[in-house]
Amino acid sequence: MRLKKWNAVLALLTMLALFVHMGYSVFAYLTFYYNPTLKTLTAMPILVFLCLHAITGMCSVFLLGDGTRVAPYQQQNRQTVVQRVSAALIFPLLIVHLRTFDLLKNAAEGGSWAVFALVLCAQIAFYVIVATHVATSFSRALITLGLLSSRETQARIDRAVAIVCAVLVVAATVVVTKGQLSMFLHA
Repeated sequence: MRLKKWNAVLALLTMLALFVHMGYSVFAYLTFYYNPTLKTLTAMPILVFLCLHAITGMCSVFLLGDGTRVAPYQQQNRQTVVQRVSAALIFPLLIVHLRTFDLLKNAAEGGSWAVFALVLCAQIAFYVIVATHVATSFSRALITLGLLSSRETQARIDRAVAIVCAVLVVAATVVVTKGQLSMFLHA
């Protein structure tokens, strides 16, 4: 059980670091103020917490046998499936996310507008996948830590977190995509 609690703590720390990074990124694109040190300071904690969370999460699933089969209770485990699939999709999209600026720059300079559009779509997909994972994981982390026991409260928290995540995805998508388009469309 200790492994699951560590995983829950790491999940919450990752979410907090994510919200800080998203806030800085939206601010940077809104104001066209870029500070590489601030970008690194807001991004590195996410990478550290994310890697540790992924390791403890995989260990929990594979070593503790934490419900690796969802077939018997498909309806009840739909959120678990969404949570795990979104987790699996984060890492390949993270690679694109980390290289987005260079990929967009190279595509714009080379006139590869299809590649440019694909990178933008991958970036938006990354935002949606990360937000989906957060929305399906937040209340579960609280349950694992013993901070939440009511199903009704869980449902309210899930709705509130889903709304916050949706707002953040829309804000990041609009602001960052608009900023990237304005930087590279003239190329």
